Amino acid sequence: MRGLARALVAGAVVILWAAPAPAQEARVRRGETIALTTCARCHAVGRVGVSPLAEAPTFRTLHRRYPVEDLGEALAEGIASGHPAMPEFRFDADEADALIAYLKSLER
Repeated sequence: MRGLARALVAGAVVILWAAPAPAQEARVRRGETIALTTCARCHAVGRVGVSPLAEAPTFRTLHRRYPVEDLGEALAEGIASGHPAMPEFRFDADEADALIAYLKSLER
């Protein structure tokens, strides 16, 4: 019986540790909203799908090109790319943090 109790407690700890905190979940949802409203006209911003603009990388693969956690400064100062069709976007620190949290959630 004691072994079963230990296993149940250990399982609960793993579940609680693996589950994102409510604040992080809210940040990810906000980042998803920002991606949908700001970026989705060119980029595939979800876990599936193709980008409406063929040259625009899918958000689910950005982490393969860039360490997305390092994009905060670029997002806040005005992200620009070498592609002339991409407009320059500027996000406040909270928006940049939320967008990065969403991008990181796509890595899983």
